[in-house]
Amino acid sequence: MLRRSSFSYTVQARCSLAEAAALLADPGRQEDLHPLIVRVRRVPTRPGARASYDITDRLAAGPVRLPITYRADVLVHDPDEIVTVARQWPATTVRNHTRLRVEPDGVVRIDVEITLAAPAPLFGYAFRQARAAHLGLAARLAAALDTRPPGPPAD
Repeated sequence: MLRRSSFSYTVQARCSLAEAAALLADPGRQEDLHPLIVRVRRVPTRPGARASYDITDRLAAGPVRLPITYRADVLVHDPDEIVTVARQWPATTVRNHTRLRVEPDGVVRIDVEITLAAPAPLFGYAFRQARAAHLGLAARLAAALDTRPPGPPAD
């Protein structure tokens, strides 16, 4: 039996929509930002996808770190919306729906909803890992995207 749940977060950065969308639609550019990713490899695009990747994460199982590789497909890559789906054995799916928009002050607002489905015995662990990893990514995104000039030096 599969269990499913979602979580969401919002990031704001001073950059262009195009810059934000390019980073968020390319897992290879997120390798240094995502806490679990250790390797991203572009693979032939699957039917119905815009791009496909094999991604290797390093998951913690007690004191042991286990590498797992899964397929991620970019299904939508528009200036204001990105949808990716990652699939891993056994029957685990992570859907990332990202919406981008420019706020009145020129800041780009990035709203992300992550939905995870996994077999009931694995769900708790998988959901905790996904949530921690994506919130870790969120914490790094603004700094990676922000194009504000640095402030004056501290006195």
